[in-house]
Amino acid sequence: MSIHEYAAWDGSQDPTGSKSESVFDKLAEYMMSMGDEIWQRIDQSDEDTKEILDLIRQEGLIEKDEHGHYQVSAKGLRRIQQSALSNLFQSFDRDSMGKHDTTHKGAGTVVHEDSKAYEFGDNLSNINLHETMRNAIARKGGGPPVKLEQDDFVVYETEYQTSCATVVLIDMSGSMNRSGKYAMTKQVAMGLAAMVRAQYPTDSLKMVGFYSYASPMTERELLNSAPKQVSMFDSKVHLRISLDQSPKKVPQHFTNIHAGLKLARNMLMRESSANKQIILITDGEPTAHIEGRDLLLIYPPSPRTANATLSEAKRCAASGIRVSSFALIEDYYYFGLVNFVGELARITRGVAGYCTSEQLGQAVFENFTSGRKQRQIRRV
Repeated sequence: MSIHEYAAWDGSQDPTGSKSESVFDKLAEYMMSMGDEIWQRIDQSDEDTKEILDLIRQEGLIEKDEHGHYQVSAKGLRRIQQSALSNLFQSFDRDSMGKHDTTHKGAGTVVHEDSKAYEFGDNLSNINLHETMRNAIARKGGGPPVKLEQDDFVVYETEYQTSCATVVLIDMSGSMNRSGKYAMTKQVAMGLAAMVRAQYPTDSLKMVGFYSYASPMTERELLNSAPKQVSMFDSKVHLRISLDQSPKKVPQHFTNIHAGLKLARNMLMRESSANKQIILITDGEPTAHIEGRDLLLIYPPSPRTANATLSEAKRCAASGIRVSSFALIEDYYYFGLVNFVGELARITRGVAGYCTSEQLGQAVFENFTSGRKQRQIRRV
């Protein structure tokens, strides 16, 4: 027998654990801007803060790694991604988003009013019962009983839905630290991951960060990431760095779109999806590229780096990869970037987008859906 004691509700009680979740959501906001630097500050925080963190850990939203440091758990990462997706969609124009459908009819989930005769392999869950019965009655000449034969069956046409492999290239150069550009880019990438997981489970979505170099990022690494700190303030830079004997300190804050495109192309060529696409998000012209086994850092942006980058973009297009580039434009200073992104779109026959960080989400999501509209051709 259980004995329960009740008290009057005064509105201050929190029976759902939502207080821990709200604190976690605030923590996530800081992570979007600061990356894993927030954990370094927390490690130096007072006991009251750590007590709150233990409550959040009991909710399963954070955990401790093998070194005893706090980190976001898989459950917490999913919550952040879903929150990012919800926030983005609330900012979109109503009905601006569509599904990853094509104009082709075939195996899919979206039913059309058009019908066709049943063929072996068609899904009978899409049967047009009215037309099927009418065929059977017409064949028999009317009157019960009605017996169905294979030639009587009619099924609805369905929309062909193809899988897609996508690599999102994320600019991590020093200038992305300004005006909340990197935080918004992270939110868009995380929201995209949540949407793909929920709606397109056969898709592949991977992230690559580019700076002076380029490297793949897991979803957790993306959350922990931040733009590279500017470490050189020279008005002119021209450095050649060996990739085989790289010095200990290499400026990280340059913009190596060339390396990002090359890495993304290699990743996508290992994918078997019908469609492949690269979504590039940047706020600056390329200032770094690879020549042989050397890394070149050149500022101001040079035609040499631009040509190397455009050549790699052309290789992506020749490999059947759709390239969509989004330039984060804040003021007139970005005139050179607009020209570069336009040229990138021209040589790849891809997409060029120019937007502020607030407009980025809708631009990327709408482009993502349209990027899956090629039909896979099967040869027997």
